[in-house]
Amino acid sequence: MILLFLGLFAVGMGLGFATGFDLGGLFRGADEPPPRAFPVLEPSRPERLEIPALGISAPVLEVGLANDGSVGVPPLKRHNEAGWFDGGPSPGQFGPALIVGHADTRTGPSIFHDLHRMKPRQEIQVSRSDGTVAIFEVNSVETFDKDDLPIKRVYGDYSRPSLRLMTCGGDWLGDTRGGYADNVVVFASLVDSQAG
Repeated sequence: MILLFLGLFAVGMGLGFATGFDLGGLFRGADEPPPRAFPVLEPSRPERLEIPALGISAPVLEVGLANDGSVGVPPLKRHNEAGWFDGGPSPGQFGPALIVGHADTRTGPSIFHDLHRMKPRQEIQVSRSDGTVAIFEVNSVETFDKDDLPIKRVYGDYSRPSLRLMTCGGDWLGDTRGGYADNVVVFASLVDSQAG
């Protein structure tokens, strides 16, 4: 089945239109960054995502907001690529860098099909255009009903450099009912960086 990501975050059509919720506002970040007690990188576009535990090595393309106000996703013809939300921090900056991907299509699994299988302490590497590799460690992997996604926790945590990987999961509700019922979210923190 095609993973349409309609209502990926319940922000675009749900919270966005119903309450005037501004997704873009969450990604503006804190007025002042916290003290640098851990690695912090300058802005740089992500180019490649590596998740050794899942056998993922894939290019990263930029995605923005979709017409309905939700975060866009890679086109289905590029379903085995990840999409970085370019309206937020880049991986390694203060705040939650967001990378999304499809779980599947009508023809089979996609890049984030097994995202729910990730475990705490597993490593995620993001190669960046400045030649650095941002290294993240998984803190938790959680599943949320699309209507109950903890918006501020996912998008608004500017306490340190972090990464959110997101895809759809749970029961398939059908194309007309928004695709899958849930969102799978990997929460990870920057722990190191190295030259690419």
